[in-house]
Amino acid sequence: MANRKVVGKLVYWTSFDVEGWNVTMAATERGLLYVGLAEDAEEKMKSWLTKQYGAGEVKENADRLAEYANEVRSYLSGEVQDFTCSVDWSGTPFQNKVWKALQDIPYGQLVTYSDIAEIIGHPSAIRAAASAIGKNPLLLVIPCHRVIAKNGSLSGYRDGQQLKGRLIRMEGNSFTSSS
Repeated sequence: MANRKVVGKLVYWTSFDVEGWNVTMAATERGLLYVGLAEDAEEKMKSWLTKQYGAGEVKENADRLAEYANEVRSYLSGEVQDFTCSVDWSGTPFQNKVWKALQDIPYGQLVTYSDIAEIIGHPSAIRAAASAIGKNPLLLVIPCHRVIAKNGSLSGYRDGQQLKGRLIRMEGNSFTSSS
């Protein structure tokens, strides 16, 4: 991935709990940049930001992220099914193409990694699509939890299969197994 290390880049972040979810997020002036759900999401976010932005400045500021936080709260509370917030796309052109395809997966629907490869016009690039999905920095907003293995199992998820299964169930769906 091409790093966008920019001296002076200002990134705001916050974390909060909602409906039993531990949410950590970061944004720039351009839009939401990172959403994590794990207990260690703050450490993961800071590590990811260091890789992506290097010398950029990171400041905790809940007020700057209030609009994004409200959308995430509404989603996790079941009040909305889609996100309308702006996104600061941080991936390679291929990753961004995959991530944009993920945004088109309807709430409550599940697709496979091979489905995503087909959707983006690269049906033989299943592993590359899976790798891009695994590098998605915007959990929920780019709903990679809706992608499962061809055999119906959950497969991987950055913040753990337990959280992936919980999100799938929250959206009213089920899956074959957890392995």
